[in-house]
Amino acid sequence: MSELPPDPNLSAPLGHLEGDSPPAPDWFRDAVAVAPEVGRVTVKGARLETFAWGPRGRPGLMLLHGNGAHAGWWRFIAPFLAGPYRVAALSWSGMGGSDWREAYDLDTFADEIEAVAGETGLFAAGPPVMVGHSFGCFPMLTEAGREAGRWRGAVIVDPPIFSPERRTGRRREDGRFAPHRIYPTLEAALARFRFAPMQPCEALYIADLIARESLKEVPGGWSWRFDPSLWARLVLPDRAAMVREARCPLALVTGDRSDLMRPADAAYVQGLLPPGSPRIDLPEAYHHVMVDQPLAFVAALRALLAVWPP
Repeated sequence: MSELPPDPNLSAPLGHLEGDSPPAPDWFRDAVAVAPEVGRVTVKGARLETFAWGPRGRPGLMLLHGNGAHAGWWRFIAPFLAGPYRVAALSWSGMGGSDWREAYDLDTFADEIEAVAGETGLFAAGPPVMVGHSFGCFPMLTEAGREAGRWRGAVIVDPPIFSPERRTGRRREDGRFAPHRIYPTLEAALARFRFAPMQPCEALYIADLIARESLKEVPGGWSWRFDPSLWARLVLPDRAAMVREARCPLALVTGDRSDLMRPADAAYVQGLLPPGSPRIDLPEAYHHVMVDQPLAFVAALRALLAVWPP
């Protein structure tokens, strides 16, 4: 039996636009019109791309993106949190506009959090809060386990932490990687953008923004900005232990329809958290909750920040 062709709504959500940007609602246009302060911070020889919003001297909030993403994934979220907070985001080394490394480890990623938080003024009003999505949870939890009292709290957003039953059935990565393709035009590259894991996307205006900022011009055309070898060079410790060893309050946000963090996984992670830790499950959100339900995600973060007042 022949396999069904891939669903273009999943494998190429922007393909039918032929390089044009889709219409966007006013709230989104207003948010991305708030230009962040763009900076650079050097950590262990790698220059990191940083964004910041809101006045210095306010309580700090650090936003940490997932694998293969970049700081721009927060450009339509951060302005809703800035003002009461000094908000910062970074592109991890090996991703976005940051330098690539010869090798990657979670301690270095955690050093990146500390350096960017210090450079952008997040500690000025006392311990800040971290929010980590997907892969971003792992450096965040590493940092959270270092020193009690340094962080006011940490929000784990749809993390790739799986129940013991599900872990036994997952294939391990073999360490191999393929270099990025080079696409002859920007339009051709945008047509190849997809979410990982693949999922539906109704907010194509968000997908278009993050896809354009995920690309760079190279000799011969366009290619992705993240280092394809990163996962071949990174080893993660026990993920459950990382949650248990955190030395600040934790909260969990999940996507109700996430195919990465399924209900049994979410229940498992919730069981690892200290008793009474908040959990918010976002209806009609898949793994990329800030794309699927951006305003509901903002409301969830505001609620959680109120639980940990400065």
